[in-house]
Amino acid sequence: MTSVPTEGDVLKMLDSLSNWGRWGADDQLGTVNFIAPAQRKRAAALVSEGVSVSCSRPISTDITADTTVQPMRFMVDSGEGRDTAPLERNLQRRGAAEFIGMVFHGYTITHVDTPAHYFWNGRMYNGRSCNLITSREGAQVEAVDLLRDGVVSRGVLLDVAAVKGRWLEAGEGVMPEDLEAAEKAQGVRVEPGDVLLVRTGYYARRRAEGPRSPLKDGSPAVHVASLPWIRERSVAMLGTDTHNDVSPLPYPRIGNALHVVSLVAMGMWLIDNGNLEELAQACARYRRWQFMLTVAPLVLERVTGSPVNPIAVF
Repeated sequence: MTSVPTEGDVLKMLDSLSNWGRWGADDQLGTVNFIAPAQRKRAAALVSEGVSVSCSRPISTDITADTTVQPMRFMVDSGEGRDTAPLERNLQRRGAAEFIGMVFHGYTITHVDTPAHYFWNGRMYNGRSCNLITSREGAQVEAVDLLRDGVVSRGVLLDVAAVKGRWLEAGEGVMPEDLEAAEKAQGVRVEPGDVLLVRTGYYARRRAEGPRSPLKDGSPAVHVASLPWIRERSVAMLGTDTHNDVSPLPYPRIGNALHVVSLVAMGMWLIDNGNLEELAQACARYRRWQFMLTVAPLVLERVTGSPVNPIAVF
């Protein structure tokens, strides 16, 4: 059984798991480099049923217990009264339109984190200065438009909650032995270039129990102790049904330890706040936990992430 690392152990991971320089001094893609044409072709060969499944939560303007900054929807124009409006008015504008605004980094919106999202000791992935992310210019490096062509690779769901037979509790971390137990139970192995999705049951429990859920003050997640295992398997991206850090935070002086080690040291892009419930049902129905996964962020220039709707295709 993997022992829970100390704060000092986690700090050492910043060196032992580092990918700085692995793909050259100018690299900005980090572990996405593991996805080559061979991985995309392998993923496409997994499509047999022709069934697609979204792995995204809905983006709602409702306020929930997890909401930090409420998404905004402002209607620029609507259909109200268009059935009685004069012809001149209808000729000027026949359609509806809206303004949408949001802070997607947080605990509710399914989104991608780029390596530029986190810093440690003034540095981000590949040793770049944190000062390259400015208020005026935004992310001058490691921005999300690097993925303008999308991410297409084999997705693997490790349904830890199903293997354990229960939803994980607040503060509970998914350890390497949990990942391997899910591999064994599901008959699948995580391999280089895969996008690894891990289900804890967090989102299902929050939906079922609402504001009175015991998870309101914390959440399970993949523990930072699993990152050496994930690096050894050469995972391209990691996504879960949580915000990807155990809370309450076990390492207060580090903060979101998994984010720090993943983004800064490893250059591993993260998918936060996924909805893996329908995906888990599809995997159980087809008796396979591998599929083609497409992750297509918005082509936002100089931005440290993007809302995203990952699509699994069986």
